[in-house]
Amino acid sequence: MIILENLSKSYPLANGGRHDVFKNLSFTFPEGCSIGLLGPNGAGKSTLLRILGGVDAPDSGRVITDKTISWPVGLSGGFQGSLSARDNIKFVCRVYGYTGEAMREKIAYVQEFAEIGEYFDQPVKNYSSGMRARIGFGLSMAFDFDYYLIDEAGAVGDPIFREKSKKVYDEKKATSNVIIVSHQMPEIRSLCQHVVVVQGGEATVYEDVEEGIAAYQNKKVVV
Repeated sequence: MIILENLSKSYPLANGGRHDVFKNLSFTFPEGCSIGLLGPNGAGKSTLLRILGGVDAPDSGRVITDKTISWPVGLSGGFQGSLSARDNIKFVCRVYGYTGEAMREKIAYVQEFAEIGEYFDQPVKNYSSGMRARIGFGLSMAFDFDYYLIDEAGAVGDPIFREKSKKVYDEKKATSNVIIVSHQMPEIRSLCQHVVVVQGGEATVYEDVEEGIAAYQNKKVVV
């Protein structure tokens, strides 16, 4: 189960006020399926994903779950720039309790998947955005979760890398589900069994993917 209980999140505005993304949102995600998280720009999809992954905290309320949930797949903003990819991966492994041979297996997986050559042992601050994305994605896929959080997965890397990423998604689907934010409807149709449309601080479940896509496409843009 993944339950949002009275979840509120806001951000400060330049005029001294605050913009409410969610206010006392209570919602239960459908279980045992992959979910497309849709909504217009500014609706709070990525904010919700970060809260689910523990990267951001709500102002009030809480997320209740008995599932393991990934950080947003491909997230590279948390890397320590003066450390290499190898050392950043070691740090994450220790956080999750992997040492010795188990840690070496995780490192080898990311190194092989990312394909950045000798840069793997250079400081991350010297990487291009594409190289960071490759390491971030590979690191996410190196760990097993009940749910993987994916934000605009189709935007990661070149076409060859995107195809490689999709193959990994397909492998993970055998034992895991995804919650994905994407504006690419073929991606939603391919990966998801349900759609949740976020709009105006509320969330609506659609058990039929096509119905959910139609509802999303009829929504007005948030300004």
